[in-house]
Amino acid sequence: MWMQRMEQKNGSSFTGFILLGFSDRPQLELVLFVVLLIFYLFTLLGNTTIIALSYLDPHLHTPMYFFLSNLSFLDLCYTTSSVPQLLVYLRTADKSISFGGCVVQLFVFLGLGCTECILLGVMAFDRYAAICKPLQYTVIMHPRLCALMASASWFIGFGNSLLQTVLIFLLPLCGRNKIDHFLCEIPALLKLACVDTTVNESELFFASVIILIVPVALIIFSYGQIVRAILRIKSSAGQRKAFGTCGSHITVVSLFYGTAIYAYLQPSNNYSQDQVKFVSLFYAIVTPTVNPVIYTLRNKDVTGAMKKVLCRGQDSR
Repeated sequence: MWMQRMEQKNGSSFTGFILLGFSDRPQLELVLFVVLLIFYLFTLLGNTTIIALSYLDPHLHTPMYFFLSNLSFLDLCYTTSSVPQLLVYLRTADKSISFGGCVVQLFVFLGLGCTECILLGVMAFDRYAAICKPLQYTVIMHPRLCALMASASWFIGFGNSLLQTVLIFLLPLCGRNKIDHFLCEIPALLKLACVDTTVNESELFFASVIILIVPVALIIFSYGQIVRAILRIKSSAGQRKAFGTCGSHITVVSLFYGTAIYAYLQPSNNYSQDQVKFVSLFYAIVTPTVNPVIYTLRNKDVTGAMKKVLCRGQDSR
């Protein structure tokens, strides 16, 4: 009913949107199709492997891998919410998306992105508790608390997404339906509005600051305490091991937050729409692909679990 009212509000013949994507560069579409397909397949393989190993190996039934499997599941959903549709658009002439499809895509894509911001902050707190409070770690990171923090990340992320989605689609579009992007995203949708969007842009900036900066502040605090604790370790081997458990998370945080802050927290007139599209591609497909690689290559527990599962599979034959 709400979608029907919105369609009537935006024009009697309004049936959906046209995602322009990369249609102005047809020579690039085939290259992007091949590259994105490869990245997407590796995303599915890598993140599914992390989830399966975290479930199958009892040694990985710890808070760290509980949150890591949450991150992998989130990355699977995050990439799947946009990339399969983009792959279809890159090989067909029809670039349309229904009004309802656009609403759902914005809600899901934004919700997953916000959830990842918060979850990365929670994972930093887990590393803080493990290194700075090792004797109390199992008490602090109780399974019930871990489940509560993971659930809160999803709830807050999608709660913010719901609010933002409703506010965006309440704007009158006056029949404008060509989105200069490959997916339904807030900055691109704001450009379709036929009214002044200054207030909406301020609300978006404020929400982005909260969702991005609050977890970043938690991460900075956590790692500040972690560095102090590691420097107090007398053995260099102990320091290397402690830094090793945090290195993967720091790398993932840098990749995700770097692109997210670039995309959402600078004035829109500072960069071209082509830059926006390629930055969106980076955090929609590249980051979810490299996350499992980063955690696997730098983590002996994961590689050890993988070897055990593979050996078990060979023995069963």
